[in-house]
Amino acid sequence: MLIINVKEEENIDRALKRYKRKVNSTKIIKELRNRKHFEKPSVARRSEVLSAAYRAEKYGKA
Repeated sequence: MLIINVKEEENIDRALKRYKRKVNSTKIIKELRNRKHFEKPSVARRSEVLSAAYRAEKYGKA
């Protein structure tokens, strides 16, 4: 659970920005999306290999 302490006289927009930054840094949203649907380890590994090959082809030749 994330806890954001809102300081006295602090703008709520600034506190919300700190909250969003903390959520992104802890990668909670990414983990929730990964847990939403089960993916077999072999399928996950295959998608990693394909994305790595795509990145190597796209950025490696430049």
